[in-house]
Amino acid sequence: MKSRDFIVTRDDLQQCKFIQTQLPDAAELPAETLLVKIDRFAFTANNITYAVLGDELKYWQLFPAPENFGNIPVWGFGEVIASAHPAVAEGERLFGYFPMATHLVIEAADVRKRGLRDGAAHRQGVAPVYNAYARVSGDPAFAGRQGDYQALLRPLFMLSFLVDDFLAENAFFDARRVMLSSASSKTAFGLAHLLHTLRKEVRVIGLTSASNVDFVRSLGCYDEVVTYDAVTSLPSDVPVAFVDMAGNSELRATLHRHFGDRIKYSGRIGLTHRSSSPDEPQLPGAKPSWFFAPDLIRKRAREWGPGGIDTRFGAAWSGFAPMLDRWLNVIEGRGEEAVKQVYLDTLNGRVLPEQGHILSLTT
Repeated sequence: MKSRDFIVTRDDLQQCKFIQTQLPDAAELPAETLLVKIDRFAFTANNITYAVLGDELKYWQLFPAPENFGNIPVWGFGEVIASAHPAVAEGERLFGYFPMATHLVIEAADVRKRGLRDGAAHRQGVAPVYNAYARVSGDPAFAGRQGDYQALLRPLFMLSFLVDDFLAENAFFDARRVMLSSASSKTAFGLAHLLHTLRKEVRVIGLTSASNVDFVRSLGCYDEVVTYDAVTSLPSDVPVAFVDMAGNSELRATLHRHFGDRIKYSGRIGLTHRSSSPDEPQLPGAKPSWFFAPDLIRKRAREWGPGGIDTRFGAAWSGFAPMLDRWLNVIEGRGEEAVKQVYLDTLNGRVLPEQGHILSLTT
């Protein structure tokens, strides 16, 4: 039995292909191992960020590929089609981090009522969330269209939730406005929703391209929407925090020079534009720094205790999820050509912001 995998060239993401990898025979699985059929997964601009930072943040090591190639991690669902673990039954449905492939072998560890993790040696040394699988059989929150929303947005909204928490804990670094670049991106509008709903002390400004202005305004969670070519029209005498989802060096420099010392926080979150220069000059205002979610997760886990993050995140998600029927158009694609096309369209910025792509290589 073989898996069909979609892989990309690490140093040239435009180059991609499909390969077959050998799977163990279902009747001869090693003890406590699961063979999982991957039936659907989400693909967003965030997955491109995983590829861009694949070496730096160890994303490439999660799902090994031939030398110089990588398998981009995706969030999705799989069905256990063979189990050598006494506590996991065939037919169970799992939600978590998968390769862009038809199958995955999981070395089940820490099996509990609601989840398990992959204990494979090559998957260690990364944030625990990337090795965790939720057991979601029969859970309506992970079924049908709600399940698609979970795959498309739950991981991104967790990042939105953590950035909101970080900014609030730091009193927004004394800023009175929060600017979000790539305002149409799913992580950005998740954060904007939280800020607009919970943080009345700050004004939320969305920075976007002219082509996305109407969509960003329609979300109703930005107090002001400004195109990239007009950012210097913003008043420069008000303290601001900049949450950078775009990763555009030129935009970052323009904002820092316009606001100067009035930029109180400059957080690098995403790379939707993938146009960062490796040799950026020193800029006025707060020094740009990467926001690293796992550090905050560990901190909050200690402070909030068992289940504390899940409880607070669940409350935030319950206020966000009802908006998605209005904000998002889910498009399903199946087969190699569909997967390749969505990958290339996303890589090259051709996916409309209101679209959410759910894909499958399984026939």
